[in-house]
Amino acid sequence: MKLAIGADHSAVDLKEDIIEFLKAKNITVIDMGPTDKSSTDYPLYAKKVANAIQNKEATAGILICGTGLGMSIAANKFDGIRAAAVSEPFSAKLSKEHNNANILCFGARVVAAPMAKMIVDEYLNATYQEGRHQKRLDLINTFEK
Repeated sequence: MKLAIGADHSAVDLKEDIIEFLKAKNITVIDMGPTDKSSTDYPLYAKKVANAIQNKEATAGILICGTGLGMSIAANKFDGIRAAAVSEPFSAKLSKEHNNANILCFGARVVAAPMAKMIVDEYLNATYQEGRHQKRLDLINTFEK
C-alpha cells in the first residue's frame, strides 16, 4: 500500500506523527506537504492527494486540516474520489467497508494523535465489502458524469 498524505498549517504536527506511525507499519508514504506551519490553503493539498490517487501514484490518501471537513469537501470535487471526514474509529472502518473511501480525512483540532492513530488503523484494517454497497457506489458514480 502506498498512501499520499497532506495537511494544512493547523495539522503539520499531526501529519508528521501519522507519517511516522505509517512508516513503522512499513507503509510507503508520499508526503504532499506542507512542511512548515506557515498559513496555507487546504484545497491545494486536497488536490495534490486526490491527483495522486487519480494518477495511481498512491493507493489511498489521508488529509488533515482543522476539522477534516474542508479537506473532504475539496477532495470530493475530484472524479473517483470518495473522501470521508471522520472523528472516531468506527466511522473510519465503515467508510472503507461500505463506501470504499479512498481518502480518510480528520481534524487536528478534533482528534489528538492517539485517536488519529486508532482511526488510521481501523481504516487500514478494513476491507471494502462490495455486494449491496457496490450498487450505491455505482449510483454515486453516475453523479460525476
